[in-house]
Amino acid sequence: MSEEAQKESLATIFRRLIANTGPISLMHYMGESNARYYDSRDPLGSAGDFVTAPEISQMFGELIGLWLADMWINAGREEPVHYVELGPGRGTLAQDALRTAKRYGLEPTIHFVESSTELKDVQLAAIPGAQWHHDLSTAPPYGPILLVANEFLDALPVRQLVKTPDGWRERMVVPEGERFVCVAGSQPMDAAVPEARRAAEPGTIIETCPGAAAAVYEVAGRLVDQGGAALFIDYGHDQIRDGSTLQAVRDHLKVDPFVAPGEADLTAHVDFATLAPIALSRGCKWLGTVPQGRWLRNLGIEARAQTLAAAAPQHAAAIESAKERLVSEGQMGLLFKVMGLASPSWPGGAGF
Repeated sequence: MSEEAQKESLATIFRRLIANTGPISLMHYMGESNARYYDSRDPLGSAGDFVTAPEISQMFGELIGLWLADMWINAGREEPVHYVELGPGRGTLAQDALRTAKRYGLEPTIHFVESSTELKDVQLAAIPGAQWHHDLSTAPPYGPILLVANEFLDALPVRQLVKTPDGWRERMVVPEGERFVCVAGSQPMDAAVPEARRAAEPGTIIETCPGAAAAVYEVAGRLVDQGGAALFIDYGHDQIRDGSTLQAVRDHLKVDPFVAPGEADLTAHVDFATLAPIALSRGCKWLGTVPQGRWLRNLGIEARAQTLAAAAPQHAAAIESAKERLVSEGQMGLLFKVMGLASPSWPGGAGF
């Protein structure tokens, strides 16, 4: 995008595009909005738009590092081994995970898949030895990979299909007054809907995420070919469901996703129920998909919180509060899921 186009609001660009060529798909709208959003700012932390689990407490990254080291040791400590993170944010998770893993002899090469130029500078300061990739295709093709994707899949654009009296149609975006709205497209899309779900009531919305499916497909193939294990951690559901889950966050508040595209973080719930069979289709081992709270408790977050509180009594209340935010069902513990994958020749993982 040229510098002039960057200065122009995305809403203006969308209005011109729609006036010239007709409605755009919701997937196009979300993809362009998030590309503009992530390329122009550091969205994380109290000064940004949202806070992720690694920023809440070091315990989150530490337990992930412990899990990765445990998997690698039980698989035979194969070298060279690569730590790969999709959408590493500020590098906080990697810092905590790699520091913990090092205590157990795991010192992998470090690879970040990141498109935000703004965040790359922050990551470089946090992890000076990291190598950057635009996508997974340029990550090392040999040696096991230990992959982590925390709140990565939820920002990938979703495609929504709606059942109309005339059959299934893709949801498209058009301007209406000051904002944008969704309308049903004109092209029949029945072939894109799984047969078991085609007979739904008019008004039913089905949401799919081709980008998430492609990412899990590629990671599963890598695990089968190279060995290794992967954790996908995100908010979402582990049962098939209908309806739109599109939402927007700005300044830590939910806002209208159809106002000011490119100025808020657009996300959708991750459909883990669809992703597990994709991994299995490649011959990869699916370790399970479990609530984040249960997984962290199984890995010993309670004991870790007690140790940290004993070492720094003045921070005990803050440590307890952060732990509760990560594990309690009313906060991140139930809505967030952890999906584990591994090479067929690797062991099962703790916590699942």
